[in-house]
Amino acid sequence: MLTIGYQLAAARALIGMDRTTLAKLAKVGEETITTMESAKDSAIAGHLEALAAVQRALEAAGVAFLGDGYPGVRLKNGSQNGGSIDVEDLTSENDE
Repeated sequence: MLTIGYQLAAARALIGMDRTTLAKLAKVGEETITTMESAKDSAIAGHLEALAAVQRALEAAGVAFLGDGYPGVRLKNGSQNGGSIDVEDLTSENDE
């Protein structure tokens, strides 16, 4: 679940998406994204619909949100991830 501003900024950075593109995909204003990210290490305040739309847009682009008391992000399985290999897919054949 998307909860804090740094998590949103990290999600965008992970997939190389700028604020303008995310705003268009989520159908919110670019200022909304900027305001959400300005929460930094605090909870994102505002309209729940806008927050949900931003999270859905990022998830559709391949981001998975982590929780369990420690907000984070990672790429979803099967997402383009710069040629990296998921831990469960490591074998002696793909050792470098």
